[in-house]
Amino acid sequence: MTKPDAPRLTLPLPDEEATGRLAAWFAPRLAAGDCILLEGQIGAGKSHFARAFIRARLGRMEDVPSPTFTLVQSYDAGDVEIWHADLYRLTNPDEALELGLDEAFANAITLIEWPDRLGRAQPPDAIRIALTVAGEGRLATVDLPGRAGMARALAADWGADG
Repeated sequence: MTKPDAPRLTLPLPDEEATGRLAAWFAPRLAAGDCILLEGQIGAGKSHFARAFIRARLGRMEDVPSPTFTLVQSYDAGDVEIWHADLYRLTNPDEALELGLDEAFANAITLIEWPDRLGRAQPPDAIRIALTVAGEGRLATVDLPGRAGMARALAADWGADG
């Protein structure tokens, strides 16, 4: 659930490149303990965002498979570990905690697809990005709880209104 005081931006993503640019914008700005919750229907671009984020943070082309069946993939980014989780197949929030996500929320950068499967275990200060299909592109609604400065920088860099 989004905090009522969280800065919110709506950003147009006309193509996959724009989704990749948004992910690359976030990649150097996050640290251990930061989490992005990626919401949207199947095909909205959640996995594309996660792949672009991971590649940008690693600074190299990397095979980034979807964790749909493995549930979690982790990557050593040198200064921090990145966990990419796809919780689509889970039926109970306890299953997510059995994966060690609670520890990852504290010690890694976590990218979570289908965060609704976490129930109340969703980190309250997580960045939430909801991707929706808009014509040929996407629309990203970005909630940034406790990150007013980041919201201003993103709006300025993206040319968006909050």
